[in-house]
Amino acid sequence: MTDHDPRAVFLAEANELLDRLETTLLDLGDRPDDSALIDTAFRALHTIKGSGAMFGFDRVAAFTHDFETAFDLVRRGEVPISADLVNVSLSAKDYIRTLIEDPDATAPVIGEAILAELERLISRAKEAPETELAAEGPSPDAAPEGWRIGIAFAPDVLRNGTNPLALLDELRELGPCTVMPRVADLPDLAGLDPESLALGWDVTLRGAASRAAIEDVFLFVRDDMVLTLTPLDAPEPAPEPVLDPSPAPVPVPMPAPAPAPARSVATPVAEPAPAPAAKPPEAERKGPARNTEPRGSSTMRVEAERLDELLDRVGELVIAQARLSQLAGLHADGGLQTIAEEIERLSAQLRDTTMSIRMVPIGALFSRFRRLVHDLSGDLGKPVTFVTDGEETELDKTVIERLADPLVHLIRNAIDHGIEDPARRSASGKNATGRITLSAEHVGAQVLVTVRDDGAGLDVTRIRAKAEERGLVAPGTPLTDQQVYQFLFAPGFSTAQQISALSGRGVGMDVVKKTIEGLRGSIDITTEPGAGTAIVLRLPLTLAIIEGLLIRVGEGRYVLPLSAVEECVELPESGRGERGRDFLNIRGDLVPFLRLRSLFEAAGEPDPYQKVIIVSVGETRFGLVADQILGNHQTVIKSLSKLHADVTTFSGATILGDGTAALIIDPAQLMAGGQIGAAADGLREFREVA
Repeated sequence: MTDHDPRAVFLAEANELLDRLETTLLDLGDRPDDSALIDTAFRALHTIKGSGAMFGFDRVAAFTHDFETAFDLVRRGEVPISADLVNVSLSAKDYIRTLIEDPDATAPVIGEAILAELERLISRAKEAPETELAAEGPSPDAAPEGWRIGIAFAPDVLRNGTNPLALLDELRELGPCTVMPRVADLPDLAGLDPESLALGWDVTLRGAASRAAIEDVFLFVRDDMVLTLTPLDAPEPAPEPVLDPSPAPVPVPMPAPAPAPARSVATPVAEPAPAPAAKPPEAERKGPARNTEPRGSSTMRVEAERLDELLDRVGELVIAQARLSQLAGLHADGGLQTIAEEIERLSAQLRDTTMSIRMVPIGALFSRFRRLVHDLSGDLGKPVTFVTDGEETELDKTVIERLADPLVHLIRNAIDHGIEDPARRSASGKNATGRITLSAEHVGAQVLVTVRDDGAGLDVTRIRAKAEERGLVAPGTPLTDQQVYQFLFAPGFSTAQQISALSGRGVGMDVVKKTIEGLRGSIDITTEPGAGTAIVLRLPLTLAIIEGLLIRVGEGRYVLPLSAVEECVELPESGRGERGRDFLNIRGDLVPFLRLRSLFEAAGEPDPYQKVIIVSVGETRFGLVADQILGNHQTVIKSLSKLHADVTTFSGATILGDGTAALIIDPAQLMAGGQIGAAADGLREFREVA
């Protein structure tokens, strides 16, 4: 498969169309009377069918054709949208995706069953009593005498491959037509652009063609035109005052097609037309305002591997620039220092630009979970409203790709464990319909992704009892609520009474914790009994290049993520001894700290004036004692080898300007390793004594 393989292009476009179709079908479940959504779904099906047949996906084309035929009845208003119809349509969409991605993984009988169910629903909907149809009066689409049609295309419609004359020929097939061009905006010959369309048309169509049949002709160009339809039996708008006495253009009758002689017996009579000075409305003459200027493609497809390779090259450039800056600092050469500063500026701009290319709105991820909530709500019999917020928040594409599975587990747990059944909610005075909110926001150099439900909240007593039963904690051990919540992330831990298809095996939340920690993130849990639970995922913006704080501990140099650093203070004399109390008074708050020299077993004597870097992980603050703070450092993260897979204190390494390596400290792992917990216990004992 080459980079220009047309089948690969079809696969990429088909995935986008199927995603759009799923979103549209879910929207139709909420707004069944929205004709624009119905048209969007129909266009997606029509495009998949045509492209599938063109590229040899015959099973896709055949199944989509039957699906499209059934959905066309919905589009014509003969069958209403229902919840069952939406569910079957979603199943049909899934089957189409399987036929495209792995046709051998499914059997034709599955598609036949889906189409049979679709046909059953449509047949049942069409069996409405005739009296109901009669009571509604004549159909709004019916126009026995014909239509007055106004056609105004966007100027760039020719560049998109649209042939307006072919569309006029399709109108002619619906009945006798009289076509009059709009020439008011036609430029003179010197200013004529052969690639821009300056003409519009007014068409008088006689016959029993329906509104839907006329709109079908322009199905794929509706976004690039203004189409007006007025029944002939409706009063014609009064013409505007004629300012120019020049004669009106002569109407051009279009001959009927040869195979239909009945349509060519009489020559159509032209309707009275206004003079050129009586211009039609501005919107109808010029088409959609957003398309009045020639436009090019605003996006292009680039393989993700190329972006990864580009980022690797930029990372190497940042390392080389750091070495150049260090060398320039060792020589008293003004010219060299100027060049080093210029390259530092340019490399920083290139780094920021490259990082922005990799940033993707998280809304693309959020939209996937609408279907998950829809299906789980039906399976569990719990009506749930799914709300998203902050879809425009951007994250590195690698983070978004790895975030999908944790969010699936969190949303499933929220619906299965958090949201009560409708009877219990009504009994407690709540709305019978539950609510799941998925939101994202930027906070400093982090992104906070929150999954919130309005369910019953976490039962601390029940979680603790289960932890004691499994031997995770000794009975009677004093624990805070937050410490109890952490048992939810233990492998195999579950409070479910029985094992089901959704829960009970305890293999979900531990996956969430491992994945988030692998992303150098953290998890916060807040809950209120009877009001619900919120789980907040704190994530870094990127996993490739970060701002770091370079420190020295003994003879070794280390990097701390600058996003975790709150402030730096000098270690007071009371804490300089190895037996000093391991906490500081920071403006009235007692903050525990770790001595990195002891933790890393650094040789030699400590510096006389050690520094404490105050870092935060979630809601926890603690300090890290280092010998020296060397300054800010552009940190290109390099993964550790498999031999160091069990070294959890460090999240990676980076190359410094002199070519040596520095390990990147992971504050969350230091806290999770119990070091801060021991210091916090000592702090608690001190407070009790005091």
